[in-house]
Amino acid sequence: LRTTQVSQKPMGRGYQHKGHAAMALRNDADYDDAMPNGDTPAILFVCLGNICRSPLAEAAFRRAVADAGLAVEIDSAGTGDWHVGKPPDRRATALAARHGIDIGGYRARQLAPEDFHRFSHIFALDHANLEDIRARQPADGRAQVGLLLDVVPGREGQAVADPYFGEEAGFETTWADVTQAAAALAARLGE
Repeated sequence: LRTTQVSQKPMGRGYQHKGHAAMALRNDADYDDAMPNGDTPAILFVCLGNICRSPLAEAAFRRAVADAGLAVEIDSAGTGDWHVGKPPDRRATALAARHGIDIGGYRARQLAPEDFHRFSHIFALDHANLEDIRARQPADGRAQVGLLLDVVPGREGQAVADPYFGEEAGFETTWADVTQAAAALAARLGE
């Protein structure tokens, strides 16, 4: 499946990148079957509060698919609701800015039932959130649900480091994790 060029709206949220990704890096024919009516593939990254890991994963993946000239609908959410409407953690915002990405316009939101119909793939950033997502998944939801680092050869079953309670250095580790995953997903999209 080949894709079109990316168009971006300000603030980074709600614009689309069209492309092709697969939870278990399945082949194109299998993936196309997962996309009803040829819809644009849509990827959702989910952590606990949607202020650290998932916004960084969203930002890294937006950059990766834009650099590759691909297009996919991309968003992030949290399983918890206590940060809804708030911007990302200041340390995540600063880290993204150091990498030339502005996530200051992102606002936290909670995973919603309609996400299982809107998104083709929902990637959890750790095992606890993966279990929570699967527990909320409706029987008729179309989204394939999996762990983000499962797309990185040699990192299967690993969680993205959670930097929230640590120092700023922990955000660099998180950035390395999500950047590695974004590159692996973008590479698969470009096949």
